[in-house]
Amino acid sequence: MKIQSNGIDMAYDIVGNKGPWVVLVHSLATCRALWRPQVEALAGRFRILSLDLRGHGESSAPRGAYSFEQLAADVIGLMDALRIDRALYVGLSIGGMVGEFLGLLAPRRFERLVLAGVTSQIAPAGAALWDERIATVEDKGMEVMVAPTLERWFTPPFRAAQPELMAWVGEMIRSTPVAGYVGCGRALQTLDITARLSEIQLPTLVLAGAEDTGTPVAASRLVAESIPGARFEIIPAASHLACLEQPEAFNRLLQEFL
Repeated sequence: MKIQSNGIDMAYDIVGNKGPWVVLVHSLATCRALWRPQVEALAGRFRILSLDLRGHGESSAPRGAYSFEQLAADVIGLMDALRIDRALYVGLSIGGMVGEFLGLLAPRRFERLVLAGVTSQIAPAGAALWDERIATVEDKGMEVMVAPTLERWFTPPFRAAQPELMAWVGEMIRSTPVAGYVGCGRALQTLDITARLSEIQLPTLVLAGAEDTGTPVAASRLVAESIPGARFEIIPAASHLACLEQPEAFNRLLQEFL
């Protein structure tokens, strides 16, 4: 389904017809389909809204730099359009970083935050790396990002054991609009919100994959330590996309917290 939100078309799915609302927001270069194991686990107890971020999946992909404030406003606009007053929030990677901003900008709209595979600041070296990635995809398209991204997102044993899943995730990466990847990459380059995390007053769970090299455990731990009262959990034998690599452990922590 699609609906207008914050000036763009946003694609979304709703599953379940009873219980509190849960909003699921995916990582960079994936889409709402990423949450398939979580939707299956949560659907009996919650009403689940999964969405495609600006620049991803079936949502609009305008050219130009995006901002986290803009991405957060997209989520609130979608909730407004669907008449969802309050929800639980689950975000992975850039989706989790959008959650950090929502905890600051729209705390009344959320009951709890789950932030998985997150950081709160990009160092100068990271910003330079994004310049390189952006130049690469603008020149060669998303195909060149598939293999290195899968290497960062999953542990070697899991990649070797799950060729069909790797092909599925690889197709999500490949299908991401270049404009969306670039727009979100520009947002990530400017991320520097650590000093404000102490203002978040919502109950928060921060999750990290023990083997995550793209967003190291230390970065996620800093987010948890900066948010008053936040709970921090490390998921063993998982890299960046712990929701797919260790869905049972990820879902158990979700269900306990939500």
